[in-house]
Amino acid sequence: MPDLHIHDVDDQNAQLPRIKPPPRKAKISVPFSYAASDDGTDENLLILLHGLGDTQIPFFKLGKQLKLPQTAVLVLQAPERIPFLYEEAYAWYPSFDPLGELIPRPNPTSALELLDKIINHLREDCTWPLDRVHLFGFAQGGSVAAEFGVKLHRETLGSIVTVSGPLLSYPTLSTLSLTPILVAYRSPSLPASELPAFKKGFSRVRESKMVPEGGMPASRTEWEPIMRFWSDNLCRRQVEGVYEVLSGTSG
Repeated sequence: MPDLHIHDVDDQNAQLPRIKPPPRKAKISVPFSYAASDDGTDENLLILLHGLGDTQIPFFKLGKQLKLPQTAVLVLQAPERIPFLYEEAYAWYPSFDPLGELIPRPNPTSALELLDKIINHLREDCTWPLDRVHLFGFAQGGSVAAEFGVKLHRETLGSIVTVSGPLLSYPTLSTLSLTPILVAYRSPSLPASELPAFKKGFSRVRESKMVPEGGMPASRTEWEPIMRFWSDNLCRRQVEGVYEVLSGTSG
């Protein structure tokens, strides 16, 4: 992983608690895992959303391995249990018809409402400013993250990264979202032909092409644009020194 240089916070946000209260189970209706920042300063919050058919467990491991400076990690598990499978597997919104076929035009509204409630809890009870909240989603989780950015287009999140997660809608906004978004894509899960939709919803779109086939970023080359994007959008409190990201992700 490359070195990560992040910019200083403004005076207003510097007055917020350095260590944020953890999320409360009574306020979040799905299973989740939370880890405060390793360096003792919770300046950014990275929320990870897994893909269709997965659970929170591998993404919590990833979130801790990233060791982003001054960044707490919250990993959510999707609410919809996929039927007829022996292993635990979850979806963010209704994804299959009664015959077990994928719904071609799924409706993510339930997932967006869930995420909205969780974000409100983080803002009101855990003192997280919205512009310090960063979303990272893979596949279906990436679609939820991107659609949430469109839904919240009048406010600004810290950033969004969607990996192989297309927009499910084609936005027609008069005012584009100012939230910076990185779209990491590879065919066939997210072909280049679907990229223009993001520029209908966001004014600050960055793209990163990965090799065809495959799932999550699997090499230093595929992770590097994501780390660079975070280096441009994460914030830090005034602390001496430059941080280095120590990653357990293989290169």
